[in-house]
Amino acid sequence: MPVKKDGASSNKKDLPDAKTLATAEIEETVKDVDIFEFADRMELEILYRGDNRRIHFCTFNISRPGLQLAGYYKHFSAERVQVIGEMEMTYLLQMTHQARKTACEEFFKNPIPCLILTTATPPCEELLSAAKKFNRVVLISKVRTTMFVNKLSLYLNELLAPSVTIHAVLMDLYGVGVLVMGESGIGKSETALELIGRGHRLVADDAVTITRIGDRLDGTSPEVIRYFMEVRGIGIIDVKAMYGAGAVQLVKSVDMVVRLEEWNDKATYNRLGTPDEKYSILGVKKPLYVIPVKPGRNLAIILEAAARTHRLNDLGFSAMDELSERLRGNFDK
Repeated sequence: MPVKKDGASSNKKDLPDAKTLATAEIEETVKDVDIFEFADRMELEILYRGDNRRIHFCTFNISRPGLQLAGYYKHFSAERVQVIGEMEMTYLLQMTHQARKTACEEFFKNPIPCLILTTATPPCEELLSAAKKFNRVVLISKVRTTMFVNKLSLYLNELLAPSVTIHAVLMDLYGVGVLVMGESGIGKSETALELIGRGHRLVADDAVTITRIGDRLDGTSPEVIRYFMEVRGIGIIDVKAMYGAGAVQLVKSVDMVVRLEEWNDKATYNRLGTPDEKYSILGVKKPLYVIPVKPGRNLAIILEAAARTHRLNDLGFSAMDELSERLRGNFDK
């Protein structure tokens, strides 16, 4: 598949393109979670669940249905998790019995994923009766509303974060998450093995699962192959067992992408240290370095230099700018 590269394309079969990854983002934003698992994770008590076994989450947005309890449903987002705090419950309690019953039934007519009461606010009888009538899930938290909404928002952002699994190697080099891509047999695993021997840490080999949380890309390995590596001529090795726990890392954010490709005498490679190319993963663009491979080149040292260069660039230092300043100074003299 082609790799997006400043409007151009490259024929690399194992490199997913930006369009493919964007599609994965849309497909991965819906999850069904076991009610008991959700209640345990969020420290909630289940007040009513009816015959429901799972909660359907499709958005990380959260709704505080104050206006809905007052009868306004024009812009109501029923697909969101609904949270009622002390203020909304106080508003319900000041209503007459019939008005409260009508408000609760109108609210639960909507196919909401669940309703969560906060601040340990006990529900009114009409609220629970309406939940039972329409078979809606109701839970309660002891945490105050603002703190709980923040906690729930973090949970939903992680739960519904879009993810994709790609063929690559992810390493932690000097604290920089380096995603190494390239065709099969180009030397990704062998380079990673040498880097491990030089004191760096492996996150994933062969398959990297990347999750987008906000504008951050977190990479990890599928559990079934975690910390295993295939080295041609040797076979499968267990990096953690061979080099120790300090040689591996569970999760690392992707900071830069390196693509290894066979040396082409006719190709033009970056020689000035000003990479303008970007590689898009789930809509997030990261700096892309194209490293040509040929016998005699020490790829491990080159990747270390690339990681150090990236760190310096983040700190505002550019070797090219420094050289330009020196040359300018010589010309002025």
